[in-house]
Amino acid sequence: MAWDRNQMAARAAKELRDGYYVNLGIGIPTLVANNIPAGMTVTLQSENGMLGIGPFPYDDEVDPDLINAGKQTISELPQSVYFGSEQSFAMIRGGHIDLTVLGAMEVAENGDIANWMIPGKMIKGMGGAMDLVAGVKKIIVVMEHTSKNGDPKFLKSCSLPLTGKNVVDMVVTDLAVFQRPDHESPFRLIELAPGVTADEVAAKTTAAYEVAL
Repeated sequence: MAWDRNQMAARAAKELRDGYYVNLGIGIPTLVANNIPAGMTVTLQSENGMLGIGPFPYDDEVDPDLINAGKQTISELPQSVYFGSEQSFAMIRGGHIDLTVLGAMEVAENGDIANWMIPGKMIKGMGGAMDLVAGVKKIIVVMEHTSKNGDPKFLKSCSLPLTGKNVVDMVVTDLAVFQRPDHESPFRLIELAPGVTADEVAAKTTAAYEVAL
């Protein structure tokens, strides 16, 4: 049985550490906010100008003026701070964010990531992912293991336009977790979702990786 979206986010949340400043990308990564371990102090940062993001609000608590970079309604905390995008990206580019969790359309075995466009499809802009993968200390990708038509998304090389080269430290999919200790080392399969076998992962992956189960 593969992990669902919230379980994938919960697995990524296990990589958080007390005192971290963390940026969450749109999609599945936003669910990390509701899976921060109890008793841990983590400050969430959003590219649109907010530091100190609370969990998603209940329906009767929604404030339409409080949104994250993905335009989802969020909650604020007593210590929340608001600022302009230029300060937000100064934090990111200046190396002040410890970890970012991003979605992706493709990740390559050498750590390349493609997550900002599909040629021929209209996009609103490149967003902040290119700054995040260049300026943040640790990059975790959370994505489905295969595309809607069943094609692998963890590949030997990316076919889509790159967001960053050799930047990904960990990949969490609905089937498995891959990690590498540094950017010169290959990824290692370190964990399987319940009921998923290593052979199933291998059949749905074209990237080369080591098995460390």
